Order: sequence, then structure tokens, then C-alpha cells
Amino acid sequence: MTLVAGVDSSTQSCKVVVRDAGTGALVREGRASHPDGTEVDPAAWASALETAIGEAGGLADVAAVAVGGQQHGMVCLDDVGVVVRPALLWNDTRSAQAATDLTAELGGGQAWADAVGLVPVASFTVTKLRWLAEHEPANAARTAAVCLPHDWLTWQLAGTPGIDHLVTDRGDASGTGYWSPFTGEYRPDLLERAFGSTPALPRVLGPAEQAGVVAGGGAVLGPGTGDNAAAALGINAEPGDVVVSIGTSGVVSTVSTTPSADPSGTVAGFADATGNFLPLAVTLNAARVLDATARLLGVDHDELSRLALSAPAGSGGLVLVPYLEGERTPDRPHSTGAVHGLTLTTAEPAYLARAAVEGLLCGLADGLEAIVALGNPVRRVFLVGGGARSEAVRRLAPAVLGVPVLVPPPGEYVADGAARQAAWVLAGGDTPPVWPATSTETYEADPVPHVRARYAEVRDLTADRT
Repeated sequence: MTLVAGVDSSTQSCKVVVRDAGTGALVREGRASHPDGTEVDPAAWASALETAIGEAGGLADVAAVAVGGQQHGMVCLDDVGVVVRPALLWNDTRSAQAATDLTAELGGGQAWADAVGLVPVASFTVTKLRWLAEHEPANAARTAAVCLPHDWLTWQLAGTPGIDHLVTDRGDASGTGYWSPFTGEYRPDLLERAFGSTPALPRVLGPAEQAGVVAGGGAVLGPGTGDNAAAALGINAEPGDVVVSIGTSGVVSTVSTTPSADPSGTVAGFADATGNFLPLAVTLNAARVLDATARLLGVDHDELSRLALSAPAGSGGLVLVPYLEGERTPDRPHSTGAVHGLTLTTAEPAYLARAAVEGLLCGLADGLEAIVALGNPVRRVFLVGGGARSEAVRRLAPAVLGVPVLVPPPGEYVADGAARQAAWVLAGGDTPPVWPATSTETYEADPVPHVRARYAEVRDLTADRT
């Protein structure tokens, strides 16, 4: 049996799965936590990866490895490969003004969408580089190369052979703001506009191109990819399939055979890990909305779910706008959450629980609507991520999204996608290996358009942090 390993280096933790390259069967797995915060020393990722690999039984018998990682994080290296400063993560919003400035400087959202398939928001690497240049010029001057979290971890596994050996893939490169999914090339002019210079960037590998070998071990390294592209690969998503992922962030993405350009910035026109494209909408607030509401009510997640399902659709007019960490879609990085429609009737735990679940799902429904508006057909909708473990989320999702949803069993789909890519690198060919599809449960419900209409009435009545 030939074994492959997949890594998911996410915001909160690192997961490693070891699978049979031929069948995809899980052999063993490991996990380690990441520190909290919106900036992290990349050394913490390396330490967590080492621990997770150890828990997964090591890589000595593994033939190939690939890394899926959180997108957009800015990892700056000096000319000998030393990390210049802690990496700014995708959910660090301090570059919001830089995003606004860059958008205006190029002539607005249409110009950016035409250039790189997205419009700058604080999440994207290009805005973080502008922030660095403006606020930490000494660190900017030391920066000789810029890469992303998965690029850096692949480079670590290879033994850090020099910054000229950094590699990435088109899926992760497409979330930087200085790589074009239309041409498949970097836009150094946009990088220089943001940063004032053009540091070295990782070479963009093909979907199944070998990235090197693990130092001291000999396992082949795959190119890796960003977490969203890896999840799509892990769930066997095909053109027309929509993946709704409820994790730290909320993600709505679909596999498409053509690139997308949305001048409003709601949909980012990413590439995927197979040679196709992955138009995608992201909310900053997802599963943590459930965490916060459960904490506020003093209940666990099972009880939160029971409470939500006991209240009527629309929560009697009570709406929770879940901008607890600012928001990316819509682009309101300094906004706060809000509760509207509180009355003597709705001042009950069940109504607030229902409003929290519906508010979370309404944001994702807005993203799905924007993706469809760009001409992307919807064949199937998969619901994944930690938030999909909630019975209330599973049962209310088809009502709010307006379509049936398929829920695969809980799994590490980012790590699984990375493992499938590793198997593809070993096997070669134009398409990834076919692993048996996971079983799914189908959830259906009558649409509740009044829930989204009421949410739309109040979602902009939120305050900004001062």
C-alpha cells in the first residue's frame, strides 16, 4: 500500500492525515493547536506541523506530502530566509485603509477585477504589504521575499533551500492580489504599487507538479494550495458544485471552468487546485458566531441548536447581524455586531439562538446569490466545516439558502484535498485520482424569503468601532 499525507495548516490548528494513495482510505491522523491572534510567528506553524506529524505516526513510510494552508497570510523573509516579522493573517483588518487606497489608486473595483479577479479588502496579501510599507518601513526594507503560509511550510519541509526555491500553486497565488487568473502570471506592477518594490515571489507550479522532496526523508512534495481550493479537491467538487464551509470564516465557493471578475468585490475570482477556477465569497464571521452566542446564553452547542430549532422562522423579527470581528462581505472591517427587534416576546434564549443561526446563514446566502449572479450554475450544494456539526445549521441552511444541501460526514477536507493532490503528483496525469465519494445526508426545507428580507432591512444598521 502506497501512503500519502495531507496537511491542513489552518487559522486555529494543524491537521495531518495519512491516506492510501489508491483508495483514499484513512490510515492515521494527527493534530496540534495554533496560537490565537491575527498575527503569528510562522515558527508556531512549524512546531504545530512537527507535533501533528508525530501524532500521525511520522512520514517515514509516506511517499508524497502536500500542504493546504490558510490563504492570504503575509510571510516576509529577508535575503537569507529569516522571517522579518510575525505573519499577518487573513483576518487581520489593520490594512483596511490600505485596501481602500489601493482600490482608488488603480481606478476602482472594475480595474482590479479586470486585472486580478478581485477587489482589495483587508484580507488580501497585497493590502498587508501596503500596510507594512507605510507603518513598518524598516521591516519592509528588510523584506527580500514574500510568500504565503502554505508556501512557507512546503519550503520548511524541503529544508529551506533558499528563498529562490520558494514555490506555490495557482490556487493560493490567486488570493494575493498580484497574480492574475486570466493570464496565469504575476502582476509585478501591482506588487510595486502596493509595496514600493518587487520582492522575490514563489514560483507558481502546475496542479500536479513536484515541488521537491522532504528533507532527510525522500517523500515527494506536492505544490500544495490554499485551504479553500484544497477543500474543494477533498470533497471531489466538480464544475457546478457549490461548497459552503462554516469554519472560522464562512466560505461560499463553486468550481467553474471560466474565471470570474466581480467589480463589487463580493466575489473573488480565485483559481482552484486542478486548473479550473473557484469564484468565492467569504464572511469573517461564521462558527465563532455560534461559539459567542452559546457563551452568552450559558449553554453548550447541542442546547444552542435545540433552542434555535424551538423558535419560529424569523425569530419573531429578532435579527442578529453577526459582525463580531468586523466583516469582509460586505467590506466593513471596523463594524460591530448588532441585535435588532428585541421585544418582550423575543427576549428569550430560543429567539436569540435562532437569530444567531439565521444571521450566520443570511451572510452566506448573500454570497451564494452573488456567485449565481455572475453566471455560475448551481448543480449541488455541499455544507462542510465545524459549523455544519450543528443540527440547527444543517436544518435551517436549506430554508435560508433556498436550495437543498448535502452534508458529508465531518472530516478534514482541506487535509484530505492536500493528500489527494499528493497522490496526483505520484500518479501523474491530467486529473487527480478518483477516490470513492463520501456518503452524504440531504437536508431540504421550504425557503423562507422573509428571513433574508428582514435581515437585509437591518444589516447595515451596525456601528463601527471608534
